[in-house]
Amino acid sequence: MNIASQTITVSDIPVEIVRKNIKNIHLGVYPPEGNVRVSVPRHITNENVRLAIVSRLSWIKKRQEEFKKQPRQTEREYVSGESHYYQGKRYILDVIERHGRHTLSLKNNARMILQVSPETSKENRALVINNWYRKQLKEVIPQLLNKWQPIVGKEANSWGVKKMKTKWGSCNIIDRRIWINLELAKKSPECLEYIVVHELVHLHERHHNENFKCLMDKFLPNWRQSRDLLKSEPLAHEDWCY
Repeated sequence: MNIASQTITVSDIPVEIVRKNIKNIHLGVYPPEGNVRVSVPRHITNENVRLAIVSRLSWIKKRQEEFKKQPRQTEREYVSGESHYYQGKRYILDVIERHGRHTLSLKNNARMILQVSPETSKENRALVINNWYRKQLKEVIPQLLNKWQPIVGKEANSWGVKKMKTKWGSCNIIDRRIWINLELAKKSPECLEYIVVHELVHLHERHHNENFKCLMDKFLPNWRQSRDLLKSEPLAHEDWCY
């Protein structure tokens, strides 16, 4: 799909306009800074986009304020004594330097043990931890799909885990492929379950409209609580989520 992008300013708010071969306007406000992006059909003029943005200004500002209030982690240095998260729980990192294979393990439900070679760089320590997070998600997600695909009545052809800058998950409804944000390994299990169901429901309904909400209410009645929990938990320092 050929995509064109430009930025305009509406009431001192920068707005990225992305023109695509679509039928409707789709407006989004994205963490961590509350950036505004609107996808529009190619024939829509900037003035019509501006009017659409003005009509949603109060909602946009409310979302931006929510992001400002959401707790943030400081930049991780991957050293002993630092806090890291897994499944919504806080762990204290212990870094043990020794020669051999790099490993990560949990101890006593309170400590995260990172064993690395001496002088391993910050980036490689992060890689070990992120690979461990990825492994945990890849063990849990199939269980969630097996549980929820029969309930939702839709099946994904494929799925994967990756870092995403603006979304907790995504669904390509044509290829029926689901992606899950690596950051969800750090969040409470109900948050991961909510995102898996959310993406499966997109196989019924592309847009976040009333039909989508009704389907979510039908399949996962407490989805709003899980969404709010996800919003309340600390964002990663990285400029990465929806």
